[in-house]
Amino acid sequence: MQLVGSKKSQRLDEVGEDSVTLLPVEPEDMWHANNLIGPEDVVRAHAIRKVTTESKTGSTMSERVHTNLTIRVTSTFFDPGASQLHVSGTVIVENNFVSLGQYHTLDLELNRPFTLWKKYGWDSVAKETLSDALKQDKEGAVAAVVMQEGIANICLITEYRTVLKQRVESTIPKKRSSSNEQDSGMKRFFDKVLSTLIRSIDFSIPRPLLLASPGFVAGDFKKYISEEATRKGDKTMMAMAKEATVVHSSSGHLHSLNEILKSSEVMATMKDMKFSKETRFMDDFFDKLKKDDGRAWYGTVPVEKAVREGAVGRGGGVLLVNNSLFRSMDIATRKRYVAMVDKVKEDGGETRILSSDHESGQRLDALGGIAAILTYPMLDLDEDEDETNARGQAETEEDMII
Repeated sequence: MQLVGSKKSQRLDEVGEDSVTLLPVEPEDMWHANNLIGPEDVVRAHAIRKVTTESKTGSTMSERVHTNLTIRVTSTFFDPGASQLHVSGTVIVENNFVSLGQYHTLDLELNRPFTLWKKYGWDSVAKETLSDALKQDKEGAVAAVVMQEGIANICLITEYRTVLKQRVESTIPKKRSSSNEQDSGMKRFFDKVLSTLIRSIDFSIPRPLLLASPGFVAGDFKKYISEEATRKGDKTMMAMAKEATVVHSSSGHLHSLNEILKSSEVMATMKDMKFSKETRFMDDFFDKLKKDDGRAWYGTVPVEKAVREGAVGRGGGVLLVNNSLFRSMDIATRKRYVAMVDKVKEDGGETRILSSDHESGQRLDALGGIAAILTYPMLDLDEDEDETNARGQAETEEDMII
């Protein structure tokens, strides 16, 4: 995703009540746009509208016209298989082809900009979602090196895309040369590939490394990384070697990556990595919930009370929120959850907004969409909620008696 427009809008910290114009350039951007656009927001984008005209003789003629429409959003539908986003709403700016109040569904397209106005302003959650959409090196991306003797293509792969970061070429003596010359040539090649790989991709973020080649080149390169890590005492390089997976490819050229990505092993690795941290947090939450030691709570009322008391802060506090809660039509409800996110960040805790499209988000949804891991135990946080429910039930029974 790219920001377009004035220089002022290029700085995220200056995004306030103003609009932003975004250019989706790859399928994954549609997923982020779906998370960014909510009910009551205003979207302006290219549209194709069927227009029917009537001649003086009474005959009618229909044609499809290209125009730009501005709608107030009522709903969105994202098709993950086709990576298509449909945004439905009512027209709020009329033109020669549509009148105010007419219903239309915009089909957001790749390489066509759209402009977004947030109905309730750019709060911290909306800004974070926008920031994630604009990142190229997204969390969970897989590093890959497709190689053969003398050629290496260094790539960054997410669930939807592949970015070629660097291409490395080096002359390797032919096999008819002495073995020492060839070994020396391969060592120079491996050294060049490794230095370029470290320079091109940030390995301070834990990520898998995929090494693919015909023959034994990828396996030898993994061994070289491990040996260099041991020699230099480099922990980051040691982690790279540990996370590296060697697979076979027909060649070291970039087009061979397509056949590699079709393997079930690689697809499973990429799928698991995209939301790996969220999955680990949910596993950690359920482990603490089983212990029943007062450090794991779920539900809006108990979690809100823990956040207010500063128990979800520095030292292991984690707030888990399902992204569906931020798409509420009720502004007060959205602001309530945004306030909790801001308070946890202020206290030094960690916040994770989980996608309802993923298994971890669905597990959280079964708990009411919100949960927290506390830095210290707190007991009876749900007493107020139980008393409120009991009081409401008693009032209902009293009304029935009357």
